Amino acid sequence: MAERTDNRTSDNAADGKPLSAARVIRAAADQLADLLGLEAEAVSSCTRTEDGSWRLSVEVLELARIPDTMSLLASYDVEVDANGDLTGYRRTRRYERGRADRT
Repeated sequence: MAERTDNRTSDNAADGKPLSAARVIRAAADQLADLLGLEAEAVSSCTRTEDGSWRLSVEVLELARIPDTMSLLASYDVEVDANGDLTGYRRTRRYERGRADRT
């Protein structure tokens, strides 16, 4: 697995400004990938809560297959505190890349 750099910065926290969504997304995706040992492919949602923490949905490639449309992905709900540190996660769904949600 490639070595990661920590994209979180405490500059914002030090000057009293909240972290930007872009920084939170990068930090959360990197931290989740480090914990799981799998690559985060995308963040499908990101919301700041009233207490300054964040909730994200991160899509992770769990099993690569050929053709790529048969690869298995998973959605994870991720919680990040106001400093950009991951505080919790859970897998909510597992699916093939080529399958659309039924509505």
